[in-house]
Amino acid sequence: MTKRIGSKYKVNRRLGVNLWGRPKSPLAKREYGPGQHGQRRKGKPTDFGVQLMAKQKLKAYYGNIGEKQFRKYYFEASRRKGNTDENLIELLERRLDAVIYRMKFAITPFAARQFVNHGHILVNGKRVNISSYSVSDGDTVEVREKSKQLAVVLDASQSSERDVPEYLEVDHRAMKGRFLRGPKFSDVPYPVQMEPNLVVEFYSR
Repeated sequence: MTKRIGSKYKVNRRLGVNLWGRPKSPLAKREYGPGQHGQRRKGKPTDFGVQLMAKQKLKAYYGNIGEKQFRKYYFEASRRKGNTDENLIELLERRLDAVIYRMKFAITPFAARQFVNHGHILVNGKRVNISSYSVSDGDTVEVREKSKQLAVVLDASQSSERDVPEYLEVDHRAMKGRFLRGPKFSDVPYPVQMEPNLVVEFYSR
């Protein structure tokens, strides 16, 4: 289970954005940072500060991935052919917990990670309990038979907060889907502006 499961919305206020686009976000009530100094006027950030903020947003969005693992994604993205920031987004979207979240089998990325870790998910018919598992094109992802009637799954699949993106194919009656292809950055339905190019700049300094 992620360390931020009990205080994830503090991230929203610290970053100043409704990161997951949820109506429960504290930003809906208070559009300023947490703590007694949250309402202080902030000066213009440096280039480093802007890059750092972009990295923090992207890390937090995917369930607050650890720095060591996130850095590995950057190195893998830079090693591959093509645009590094596009490669980075594709690698993140191939994470099994991200796929579960996108398929609406979980209401948040944090819930998706917990759901995978507890062994509720099958990939191509085999149980996978590693949230960072990389899903390949054409892989079938489904909820285990015993877990299909769990309230958290049913609530997530029926939620109108998000739509399933086009690079996935999902049957919510069967609680089963397929990863069709790796997405481009423009395909990913982020509720806030993400700047993976600044993340690449941060690590390539």
